[in-house]
Amino acid sequence: MKRFLLILFFLSAKNIMAQQKIIVAADGSGKYKTVQEALDAVPSGNEKPVTIFIKKAVYKERVIVDARKNFIHLIGEDKNNTIITYNNHAGTRLPNGDTLNTWTCASFFVYADDFSAENITFENNAGFTAGQAVALRVEGNRASFKNCAMIGFQDVLFLSGSGVKQYFKDCYIEGTTDFIFGAATAVFQNCHIHSKKNSHVTAASTNSIIPFGFVFFNCKLTAADSSINKVSLGRPWSPTASVTYINCWMDKHIIPEGWNNWKNPANEATARYAEYKSVGPGANANARVKWSKQLTDEEVKKYTLENILGNWKPELGN
Repeated sequence: MKRFLLILFFLSAKNIMAQQKIIVAADGSGKYKTVQEALDAVPSGNEKPVTIFIKKAVYKERVIVDARKNFIHLIGEDKNNTIITYNNHAGTRLPNGDTLNTWTCASFFVYADDFSAENITFENNAGFTAGQAVALRVEGNRASFKNCAMIGFQDVLFLSGSGVKQYFKDCYIEGTTDFIFGAATAVFQNCHIHSKKNSHVTAASTNSIIPFGFVFFNCKLTAADSSINKVSLGRPWSPTASVTYINCWMDKHIIPEGWNNWKNPANEATARYAEYKSVGPGANANARVKWSKQLTDEEVKKYTLENILGNWKPELGN
């Protein structure tokens, strides 16, 4: 039995060593100096796990994870000091005459499936008055982010793939208006959501046939200072937007009514907004808009990771 276990150990070690590992370091101590160079080195059609370790530094670059390069895992040396940043924003004119828009103004794009990242800050530093300026746009399926930060102002985290599954754990997300938005199904576990303006946290555009949009479990919602006191939990970018907060702590910046109809009363009949046992100064079940829902103990049981994410188990690394 002991010999059998030793064989298993050595085979496992051999498989791990067989996985590609690439080191990025801005100071030249790694194989590549930029994140994009490392990604470019991954062959198109990749279906094997590739780990890219990024040493702490500020990497000012626009990064694209190509749709043909699946199973890439980025690991930063230190979340607060491994920063990928750029300053694109909607309305920027490119040298070729094109104008950037919501879909094209990100600092970091993920088009591939089975992408994962940990210990990295994704930033768009275009500034408070720049308008739409995405830090991270995720189009691929089964993308997971652990102990990462997404920082910017308007439209920071764009989860743009309709119905694709994404997972965020122990992440810090900071912005001003609609700074978590899009059509994906996304789970946020133990995340810190920080508002820097009187505006809206989410702008989901969930398709009507998709059962779950954004689901926040045990998250913390805070504001930059006391002047920020009129923030909604979300407004519907599409009429059937789906957003749910479960066991979340909310500071006093969250408005008593909770939600916003985006100046369209018709959205109230179709938007799927819900909470379960919100706590904190911003939790006020009795004052919430009548067209939102307070889930019962029975109703909340359907909000399991298996129901939301299917067979994908990102919390287990699968």
